[in-house]
Amino acid sequence: MDIFESSLRFLASIVWGPQTAILLLGVGLLFTIGLKFVQIRRLGLSFRFLLGKKEYGESREERKGDITPFQALTTSLAAVIGNGNIAGVCTAIAMGGPGAVFWMWLSAFFGMATKLAEAVLGQKFKITSPDGTIAGGPMYYIKEGLHLPWLAGLFAFFMGCKPLFATTTIQSNSIALALKTQLGIEPWVSGLGLALLTWLVIIGGIKSIARVTEFLSPIMVFLYFFGALFTIIVFSSRLPHAFYLIFVGAFKPSAIAGGVAGMTVLRAVRYGLSRGAYSNEAGTGTAAVFHASAKTSEPVRQGLIASLDVFFDTLVICTLTALSVLVTGAWTTGTSTEMTAAAFNTALPRIGGLIVMASSFLFGYSSLIAVPYYGEISFSYLLGVWIKRPFRWIFCLVIFIGAVMKVEEAWSIGDVFNGMMAFTNLIGLMGLAGLAMRSVKSYLSKIDSLRKEGFIPGGINKT
Repeated sequence: MDIFESSLRFLASIVWGPQTAILLLGVGLLFTIGLKFVQIRRLGLSFRFLLGKKEYGESREERKGDITPFQALTTSLAAVIGNGNIAGVCTAIAMGGPGAVFWMWLSAFFGMATKLAEAVLGQKFKITSPDGTIAGGPMYYIKEGLHLPWLAGLFAFFMGCKPLFATTTIQSNSIALALKTQLGIEPWVSGLGLALLTWLVIIGGIKSIARVTEFLSPIMVFLYFFGALFTIIVFSSRLPHAFYLIFVGAFKPSAIAGGVAGMTVLRAVRYGLSRGAYSNEAGTGTAAVFHASAKTSEPVRQGLIASLDVFFDTLVICTLTALSVLVTGAWTTGTSTEMTAAAFNTALPRIGGLIVMASSFLFGYSSLIAVPYYGEISFSYLLGVWIKRPFRWIFCLVIFIGAVMKVEEAWSIGDVFNGMMAFTNLIGLMGLAGLAMRSVKSYLSKIDSLRKEGFIPGGINKT
């Protein structure tokens, strides 16, 4: 391990120390308890709104936005469902042991409530930029809601740097590794192709991005879901042992049969939380940017839709990856995408690796075309809207560089920027927790009252 890589790991371990873990879980717990486990009680309502069901007696006048509520979700999903769901889960297990999966689940459960609050605040404090597009995010609610422009500026800097230096490198590196392993394509060739394909979409801005992700997100999820579920079914007899590895490994890694050297509870927590946060981005503030761009008549409706980001990303897709590598035993060898490819190949010889390669490409590409949006919104906040087009060009250049980096260097860079985004955003969320919870409670109370009166969604009254 060279000095640069070891320095990055050291910095990432500091950023993801106890302070960030406590904040991440603490804020999620605050919203979960304050909103009476809204992520469970209102899960059905979230799906109703996702499917475009009619409002509960709301104003028909929509809040300004650039894309539809469904496009906001698919764009946000495109950003969060990336190689963090394949390579990220595997590196978490490789570095923190199977117990890291438990901490990913825990952060995701609380993260659903956190993301709801982020999206609500993003809608409440969004603005119309000088170029006519909508802009929102933690920097706006921290500045206008908490009146802390210095903290807003700090967050915007970290949020701008994360997609530019972390997402680019992680996604292109993971894709290049999968293409090299399965097809023998050199990383520099993969990087060049990715940079070009990304540029073709992002140069058109959020509306162009939303059109592509609306089509791409369902396809890529279905493909990976098939491969992972098939693998788990084939080795279903080993599922009890897989859950044993997860739950015992979360609290007593040394008790795992054939234990992994150097695994501790702290490592399980550190890698579970950091990789979980990188994957679903709950607490990092990105949801506030994407969902602020949606046209909606009620911020809380968009918040409930936003909470499904975490549900699909971590509780479904990351879980499928984890169980696949655990039931097949692939978790004891390799890291990153090759671990998942080995697992899929065990159940689907030759085909499994191709599914992982295709999924890695689609997941990574969808992230590469989605995340520049919140990067350019961040730098626009700091420098003005003129930076948008130059940012898109620079972003594509870094994609090429990332394809030839070492995998651990790329993930450590991602951990550092993600941790700093989370830390600054969570401070803002704590300060505005009262406003967010009052908004959610008021809207849900109105829905409950209308239901009691026999009101049918869509505006038809039974009485």
